[in-house]
Amino acid sequence: MLFKQLFDEKSCTYTYLIADLNSKDAVLIDPVETNLDIYLILLNEHNLTLKYSLETHVHADHITASGMLRQQLGCKTAVSSLCGAETADIQIQDGDIFKISQDEYIKAVATPGHTIGSVSFLWRDRIFTGDTLLIDGCGRTDFQGGDAGNLYDSITQRILTLQDDTLIYPGHDYNGRWVSNVRQERSSNSRLANKTREQFIDIMNNLNLPQPKLIDLAVSANRYCGTDPETANQAAMKRTEKVEPMRKHLTVQDLTDEAKRHITEIDVAKVKSTLDLATICLIDIREQNEVDEGYINHAHFMPRGVLEFKIDSLEAIKDKSETILLYCRAGNRSAMAAKVLQDMGYANVLSMAGGYEAWKLHA
Repeated sequence: MLFKQLFDEKSCTYTYLIADLNSKDAVLIDPVETNLDIYLILLNEHNLTLKYSLETHVHADHITASGMLRQQLGCKTAVSSLCGAETADIQIQDGDIFKISQDEYIKAVATPGHTIGSVSFLWRDRIFTGDTLLIDGCGRTDFQGGDAGNLYDSITQRILTLQDDTLIYPGHDYNGRWVSNVRQERSSNSRLANKTREQFIDIMNNLNLPQPKLIDLAVSANRYCGTDPETANQAAMKRTEKVEPMRKHLTVQDLTDEAKRHITEIDVAKVKSTLDLATICLIDIREQNEVDEGYINHAHFMPRGVLEFKIDSLEAIKDKSETILLYCRAGNRSAMAAKVLQDMGYANVLSMAGGYEAWKLHA
């Protein structure tokens, strides 16, 4: 199995990719529109077929990529039946099962409170809680049919009753945290631990938070799975038909080619003849199973999905003028990643053409 936690820096949203590397079927949970190219490249690199794009709720802080993924890849979109997203292919009910492959499945667990239609997804020993339960916190309850009492019941009766070591993967985190577990949140969550239902309701009713900046745009768009109403309605009318993937957006190759027009690629021969890999910041952005097959000496391992979030932690990078050389398996992910780092202000980012496959040929 392949499991990947991806992070959108602008909205601090986590997206999750779960895939069976034998059947090549995959599921995405809470994809973000602005990271569409990342999802397409990951799916392409691993030769995966996206079966489902699942939403924990109708988001108010970002626009989902579900509709665009449906248009490009023919996957099914799924949103709670209580969310008012009538164009979603699947109206999720509590207990629904989404089969990844013969032996792997994800179970929908209704957890209303943040919104009336909030859903968590249980897979193996981990639960994806969206905005229902965050690390040392929880989602607000003051819009979209939110209800503090329902949220308390959902968390305490449906999530925190799972086994202590069940991993909790939230929909957001704003403090650099990635994962928690049931025991941790039950014992120390500042809004819930040792709080009665009445105390929790009082806390939630007095947060006085500003409205999310994108709420008017995002909620409306996300009820159509992130696409325009006409396109979404056409998709809804064809739910029961066998629809070939639509190609209204850029392909993976288009996105890769566009990135390569803006970054500097360097071939393996030049890397070996001109660069001292011990003195620059060499970053391997492949997945662990790829790294296990071989690696380049002096490389820092930082998978593509966490690169933007963790690159500041590399001691090898003193400032944003340092030379950074990225490589992946074949050179596509690294080209896209180089463009992202450039946009973040890193001034000297290189991508190794052909990736590790080319490196092996020149060994």
